Amino acid sequence: MTILVTGARGAVARNLAALLRQRGLQVRLGSKSPGDPAIVRCDLSDPTTFPAALEGVTSVFLYAEASHIDAFVKEAVRAGVEHVVLLSSSSVLAPDAEARPLAASHLEVEWALTASSLRATLLRPGSFAGNALAWAWSIKSGQPISLPFPNSHTDPIHEADVAESALAVLADPERGGRAYTLTGPQSLTFAEQIDTLARVTGRPVTTKPVTREEWKAEMAEYIPDRYAEGLLDWWQSNDGTPVEITSAVEELTDHPARPFATWAQDHLDDFTD
Repeated sequence: MTILVTGARGAVARNLAALLRQRGLQVRLGSKSPGDPAIVRCDLSDPTTFPAALEGVTSVFLYAEASHIDAFVKEAVRAGVEHVVLLSSSSVLAPDAEARPLAASHLEVEWALTASSLRATLLRPGSFAGNALAWAWSIKSGQPISLPFPNSHTDPIHEADVAESALAVLADPERGGRAYTLTGPQSLTFAEQIDTLARVTGRPVTTKPVTREEWKAEMAEYIPDRYAEGLLDWWQSNDGTPVEITSAVEELTDHPARPFATWAQDHLDDFTD
């Protein structure tokens, strides 16, 4: 049994690979830019890399990249892959998901997998706690954090909980073949998350209100406009409105999802070095 873990440089993939190895399972790491002889080149936007990456693989942990998903599915079937665990997004559950660029791309991958002969497990996390790393520079430099919707709620989930959930379905395929909506244990506003970071780091953290357009201008170098608009729309829809919390992490891992404060403590160096 060989498990291909794509996106090997990502936080979830790194955690998952370590967990799989602890279980004594054979892991093959795949990345768009390996930079390490122990990692195979698996560029989800380049179908020519699929055959070598998938040869002899029985299960795949797959990041959602829609550009060549049909080719990936075809090659996975040819290679004899039995089970694909997709890191999708709870954004696909929105009523207008097909009109949202980020949600639509995840939907396209989900549809390609579920329409195939492969056993497909869909992990749909909401907001990653790691999104707070976008505030690290401001916190370290003492600059205010720009917030267009400070009272917008998210359900921040620790990457370790996503990895452990993936482990659960990869190690026991009988739990696969369905969708799981993964959340952190609390619905927290951005302001509450920042207060937590201030408490954990012991540093004063200030914020400043900005308009949608001002935030987009600040983030233009990092986030394409169409994705920025989608994020802003999502935050606005949750402004002052708690998001629904699920028990899926506990059902899969046998422990409650880790609080945001735990994530902040685990990543303390990112905000203080």
